Amino acid sequence: MTTTTQVIAETARTSVETRFELVNPRNRLAPAFKVELQAPGSMARATRPIDPSTLRQHKPDAHWELFRNNRLVGRYSLWWRRTPVFRAHHVGFIGHYAVDDDTSDVLLRHACGQLAKRGCTLAVGPIDGNTWRTYRFITDFGKHPRFLLEPDHPPQWPAHFTREGFEPCAHYFSALCGELTCEDPRVMKIVPRLTAAGVRVRPILADAFEADLRRIFAVARVAFCDNLLYSEPSEEEFLEECRPFASRVPHDLVLLAEHAGRPVGFVFALPDLLQSRRGEPIDTIVVKTLAALPERRLAGLGQWLLAEVQHRAHDLGFRQAIHAMVRDAGHLRRISGRMAEPIRKYTLFAKVL
Repeated sequence: MTTTTQVIAETARTSVETRFELVNPRNRLAPAFKVELQAPGSMARATRPIDPSTLRQHKPDAHWELFRNNRLVGRYSLWWRRTPVFRAHHVGFIGHYAVDDDTSDVLLRHACGQLAKRGCTLAVGPIDGNTWRTYRFITDFGKHPRFLLEPDHPPQWPAHFTREGFEPCAHYFSALCGELTCEDPRVMKIVPRLTAAGVRVRPILADAFEADLRRIFAVARVAFCDNLLYSEPSEEEFLEECRPFASRVPHDLVLLAEHAGRPVGFVFALPDLLQSRRGEPIDTIVVKTLAALPERRLAGLGQWLLAEVQHRAHDLGFRQAIHAMVRDAGHLRRISGRMAEPIRKYTLFAKVL
């Protein structure tokens, strides 16, 4: 592939001269972009380059790396070509974010400037290309240790964004359920009604894992289409994201609801494997995704699926469940609140360009 090189000199607030080297972002052998700061500085945090396979999989429209004296001190990726419209804005995403504290202003100003040049009117971050992947900052860490699939970053990183004029555009929470077999009177009424209507809930099949993932995708693309900043991946992209879980998730923790053979809902949970890294027994499941088709006759299906996966987890020997990174909206907060207590808060940030 061809490479385009462009050299630009800028002066940051600290009067540090910067130099930009632009490299084709689809060149799999080279980092996509480099920025060189010609000034000494302390290494507050060791920033590591992103795995090239992640770049290939996530397909950013641009990836930049920030260097000081030939040492990597920051990186980020941008997406602007396939982003959703939000309040009539042309949205640009900032993701793969990692930086030393004393260079965050340089990095974020550069990112916003690049998005503005591409016609974006709103910068949103952190978000690694779409809401199927890692996004949001933890803004209230609480006391519970980090769990599987949760963002992993220093507590000061949200302040990097707010100092540069970003404001919260959405809030999320995680909650811990310590009683997996608790009976919700509402669910006890929902199950007979939906069962009588012909709805059935089953675990995904080991010998048809990929086929059942396709059925899950058919539900997700409808159930999530109105979600904040939702952009639909291709079916193959969805399968690529999910395949690594095939050997890591007990199939009783991934449930599919069907009506007359048609998929109408699902819940995807998995063991919190980070517990074993801390030398703890794995006694917690992480409820990652829950969805049902928005049809009146399916009202309550999401509550049934959540209760059912928790009961099945109990039968497998798990002791508690985390409702992971739920949008802090009224109905979702109420559903989780009947069973669980909040343990963490998250924020997604945005800035008008």
